[in-house]
Amino acid sequence: MPELPEVEVSRQGIEPHIKQKVVTEVRIHNGRLRWPVPDDVKLLSGKTINVVHRRAKYLLLESKVGSAILHLGMSGSLRVVEKSEPLKKHDHIELIFENGLSLRLNDPRRFGAFLWQAPDEQHAVFAKLGPEPLTDAFDAKHLYESSRGKKVAVKQFIMDNHVVVGVGNIYANESLFKAGINPKREAGKISLARYQKLTPIIKDTLAAAILQGGTTLKDFAQSDGKPGYFAQELLVYGRKGQPCVVCGSELQEVRLGQRSTVYCKKCQR
Repeated sequence: MPELPEVEVSRQGIEPHIKQKVVTEVRIHNGRLRWPVPDDVKLLSGKTINVVHRRAKYLLLESKVGSAILHLGMSGSLRVVEKSEPLKKHDHIELIFENGLSLRLNDPRRFGAFLWQAPDEQHAVFAKLGPEPLTDAFDAKHLYESSRGKKVAVKQFIMDNHVVVGVGNIYANESLFKAGINPKREAGKISLARYQKLTPIIKDTLAAAILQGGTTLKDFAQSDGKPGYFAQELLVYGRKGQPCVVCGSELQEVRLGQRSTVYCKKCQR
């Protein structure tokens, strides 16, 4: 599924085309997504998109009457096309703009979302979210203090959106490898010094993925149709049975929280 870098790349891709543009029509072709699409989203018609920003894996299209909240789910993607372009299969929602463009949410598995947030209110999906990983609010002290007494595996811990948002499976695998931390270790037994090493690695890994356009996954393409390129630099994710790039040992795979976890038994302690 698209992770934080892919969502941020989507935001960067659509923003130049829709920011400060007037929505002329909201078309709901299939409102049966993860949650039913509320009729309130039609309030965007005739309104200007003032801000396009991201919170965790959600995108918010803000106007003076409220914000549309988009989530790409497991297989969703966004495209900006000419409004005259024929719909593709699974194009469920589209916003038509004054400049003749259409922003379309395509979601084959329909695990995505298109929700509404009224002004000066916070939607329930944002309740209890942890800090953004690329901000100063996310630091080693936060990880260390949040982990005390936690017996959950450290990989699951850093993927918990209540702890920090957006550190998905790919980037948790990669960051723990770079930090030399065994993903199966209990979060509460990781020292402050090791969290001090891990935190900037998480930040750098996510920032590098965003810079390079997100990771190429079968369900993800940027708004202009170009795939991301970060997958070329993956060190452990998807490399079960291959040699470790550091020591040459065979990379191992386990399941943690029902997610594939690849690591090096020699390099990660």
